Amino acid sequence: MTNGNGHDLSRFSINQMTVKQLALPELVAHCLRLGIPGIGLWREPVQEYGVEAAAKLVREAGLTVTTLCRGGFFTTAGNLDDNRAAIDEAATLGTDTLVLVSGGLPPGGRDLTEARARIAAALTELAPYAAERGIRLAIEPLHPMYAADRCVVSTLDQALDLAEPFPASQVGVVVDTYHVWWDDRAPAAVARAGAAGRIHAFQLADWTTPLPAGVLTGRGQLGDGTVDLREWCERVDAAGYTGPVEVELFNDGLWSRNGVEVLEETVLRYVEHALLPTGR
Repeated sequence: MTNGNGHDLSRFSINQMTVKQLALPELVAHCLRLGIPGIGLWREPVQEYGVEAAAKLVREAGLTVTTLCRGGFFTTAGNLDDNRAAIDEAATLGTDTLVLVSGGLPPGGRDLTEARARIAAALTELAPYAAERGIRLAIEPLHPMYAADRCVVSTLDQALDLAEPFPASQVGVVVDTYHVWWDDRAPAAVARAGAAGRIHAFQLADWTTPLPAGVLTGRGQLGDGTVDLREWCERVDAAGYTGPVEVELFNDGLWSRNGVEVLEETVLRYVEHALLPTGR
């Protein structure tokens, strides 16, 4: 699929949170206008719109739901029921990939090993349930600054260690440039993941400094920071990944702007900074 300027967008996907100021019908309409074939959805706005209604909207538009974000938070009480609900929502929406943000330390906790053991135990419960519904669980490592409160899985190697007891068709990983670009072991981990068929999602965001006060919303627009995005696209492709390239940006500055302009800008930045010359 190409857009009006002849650029190959066949693997491009826009994560809903990048332009969260756009209501889902508006986002879908502009994806069609711009030639964007894929969309990554988030549970909260989808639930607000209605899961069945959202599924119908994207299906009739011919868009591919590349991921649903997010399940996980396995270190909190009652997480299994919520994760089963997330798996069911993913199946309804027609995606095959549920992104997992694994959760930080339990309240008052300091034991990283025990927290990671909780994740492994939860995956044992959830992987068969997801497989029955055609859903892959994709563990996303987050930058170490999130280890205490959001995600005790900080590297691709840690994510792969958790995934490897399960078939690759059931549990894999997310490669997100914002979270792993700094790790000198990440290139080897990408190759390891690719060889095992465990790269279930690939997301782009840049790293800009100084980080804002709320680091959760510090993901930079493509090309604004220090990440060699095209190199990462080449690396993931070399590992055998042929799936969607999803742009997921949490950025207060982008959210304060006109959402249509941000969407158009993101497409242009993808072409300029990430799209491989062959269009792969």
